[in-house]
Amino acid sequence: MVLSPREHVNEGSVLAEVANRPGAIMFTEMVSYPDIIRQDEPLAKSLLEKQRSVIRQTSSSHGGLDLGGNLAPSEETGLKGWLTGGGVKTRETRLKSHESLVLFDSALNAARCAVEVQRLLREYNSSAPNDRDIYVRIGIHLGEFTERDGEISGETLAVASRIALLAEPEGISISERVYNMVRATPELRFVSLGSRELKNVQLPMEVYKIVLPWEGREESLEPSLDRRRIAVLPLVNMISGSEDEYFADGMTEELISTISNIGELSVISRTSAMKFKGGGRTVAEIGRELRAGTILEGSVRKSENRIRITVQLIDAVDDKHLWAQSYDREFDDVFAIQSDIAKQVADALKVRILPNETRQIEKEPTKSTEAHTLYLKGRYYWNERTRDNNAMAAKYFEKAISIDPTYAPAYVGLADCYIISGDYGWIEPRKAFPKAKEYISRALEIDPGLAEPHASLGVVYNSYEAKWKESEEEFKRAIELKPSYAIAHMWYGLLLMSLKRFQEAYEQIEKAGELDPLSRLVEANLANTLVYMGKPRDAAEKYKRLENEYPEWATVPYCLGLAYSLDSRTDEGIAELRKAVTLSGGDPGSKSDLACVLAFAGQRAEASKLLGELVEFSKTNYLPKIHVAKILLVLARMDEAFASLDGAYEEKSATANHGGLLLDLRVFPWFEAARKDPRWAHFERRLGLR
Repeated sequence: MVLSPREHVNEGSVLAEVANRPGAIMFTEMVSYPDIIRQDEPLAKSLLEKQRSVIRQTSSSHGGLDLGGNLAPSEETGLKGWLTGGGVKTRETRLKSHESLVLFDSALNAARCAVEVQRLLREYNSSAPNDRDIYVRIGIHLGEFTERDGEISGETLAVASRIALLAEPEGISISERVYNMVRATPELRFVSLGSRELKNVQLPMEVYKIVLPWEGREESLEPSLDRRRIAVLPLVNMISGSEDEYFADGMTEELISTISNIGELSVISRTSAMKFKGGGRTVAEIGRELRAGTILEGSVRKSENRIRITVQLIDAVDDKHLWAQSYDREFDDVFAIQSDIAKQVADALKVRILPNETRQIEKEPTKSTEAHTLYLKGRYYWNERTRDNNAMAAKYFEKAISIDPTYAPAYVGLADCYIISGDYGWIEPRKAFPKAKEYISRALEIDPGLAEPHASLGVVYNSYEAKWKESEEEFKRAIELKPSYAIAHMWYGLLLMSLKRFQEAYEQIEKAGELDPLSRLVEANLANTLVYMGKPRDAAEKYKRLENEYPEWATVPYCLGLAYSLDSRTDEGIAELRKAVTLSGGDPGSKSDLACVLAFAGQRAEASKLLGELVEFSKTNYLPKIHVAKILLVLARMDEAFASLDGAYEEKSATANHGGLLLDLRVFPWFEAARKDPRWAHFERRLGLR
């Protein structure tokens, strides 16, 4: 788990408090007000007051802080109180009289408020005389803001005001940052307005329109969907009740991997594509949800030594068939089929395939159909990500290698099994990672042009050998070879996070999210990065959305508990961490962090009890020593703690989980006293971090 505490601020300074706080800003402009006031000042002021009343009441009900339009302060707790959960207060600000500004603690609250404002004004206009209609443009952006002497300023405000100008009367425009936070909200629909240059904003910015409920349904399909962004849907297994379901899923993954070699295409990853297994959704709906302009779908039938694959390529924007083909071949031709499909896709979408890409697409990794079948079974079980299934996957990969010792992907699959075991604490790192590296090296000897072993080697360097530079080089090489390899982007982001290069980390994990938009793991890691960037409330919003979707996934309450604790919501944090321990069946990592938060909150007796349970557990099971060291550090049992840290260094568990466990020690506030100990600097130097 990798998170960061929010930055400390000067308790007596409202400016310091606000400057380090993110928020969503809703900027509104009453259309044609200057013209109305020149013609009829009393009418203009009456309409303006009506508009202000709607905005004040609606924003208050959505948790907003209204700062617009020279309004008298109320007796509530003010801006600082609002940021910490107090009441709403209006303040004077230097806006034009027909402009309004409202702050929200989440992008979702801002978007919902904006829709409600437009709904109420629309209802008003339907019954008002024509000369009394009120039209408002709204723009929403997400970022940090500054408050000084009763004024709000900063780039976030400037962007929100510029975006508002792009909205139609009665319309709502939002920045890409806001869109990324709210796009999964069922009741909201969007249309891309494209990349826009905004005045006084350095770089062009993607802007979106919120499609309001009363607008035409046909507008909800984004006309800007990129046709070179392709989703390969799960192939339908045509043998009903067959045990060969793994084969259809495996072939889907193989097609995704093969097409991903084409650099000019952006290919949706397996995790997101598999969400649509079983059908029930239209091509247009799938394209909209994955933001993919092209869909490849089909079926597969395997019978003894023959295979029949039927595929069709569909334009998701207008539901037009671009290409279709049926293949009825010997099973030995399966790689030729995959290669031909990739080339036909490129031809239909009019993209180039470079010579090195052609070599990878046409490569036949094994001539053994039996080895390939075993490999597909291995990937099927590895994707389940449980301890038992991981062990099952390893057996299939080993069998594939025994049949064909030159089958490079099988070596990578076996290496990935050991990486998962070492990172998850199922096997001691000194037993897991050297084996993983051995199999990776063999795969690279056979085929140095494969992206996958480079990415896996990057994990070994990061999680085990603390070779930060070499790890980064391997991830970059993997991405160069296969730009659509989502997991390489995510792993690279986790490395950057462990090195405290948080903005770069966010960008890489965000790229992984573009390629794998429905991956819960990518979404969780994006949330983790937000906490490091000083935005624990935005992170908590993502965690809560994940919790609603995956209520039994122990990772979410674990991450949410740490985020709450870092945001001074200690009781809520402890409650979430207790839930994580229960859902995970007593996972040692969750227990360790719960004990740390309890100890930091002064509940030392319970923390010590959990420490005792972990020590007892370690007598009969492998337990990474860093879990014990963390609790001892917070309990200020420094000699024992640093002895455990030395043990963690020797067993190589200090950098496990992509360096995340180590990063916890480097940034969390409950380890601050330990970081002042001279032994800490020595520990970091041993790991090459100083």
